[in-house]
Amino acid sequence: MKAGYSMKTRLATVLGLTRARRWALALSIAAILPLTPRAVDAQRGGAGVGPPSTAAEQEDARLPNGKLQRDEILKAEHEQNLKDAAQLVELSEQLKEELEKNDRYVVSMSTVKKTDDIEKLVRKIRSRLRHN
Repeated sequence: MKAGYSMKTRLATVLGLTRARRWALALSIAAILPLTPRAVDAQRGGAGVGPPSTAAEQEDARLPNGKLQRDEILKAEHEQNLKDAAQLVELSEQLKEELEKNDRYVVSMSTVKKTDDIEKLVRKIRSRLRHN
């Protein structure tokens, strides 16, 4: 490659584009870009394709029965957290009984499985609480 012979110039030469054609191509692309849906939506203040949605609109979304969708989701998550917490207490009591029953050097696979189940429940509850 010769000195001062850039890759851009080489590419233009290979493609057969003169300087005028490169400028014409660049100007036509620049003219078309504002017409794309994302560019038009960005000019309007939207974030993407589809109807614009704000946090206020999502919070004000109502179900057919007239209740707020957010309130119903929070209520369902709270009820599920209570059920999972009750199951967590039950599993931990079973784990305690099995540990008391077993020898200190030998642990059964069901005991290890219970600890895995307890971890899964704790993660579910934690993720729901963090979601709020």
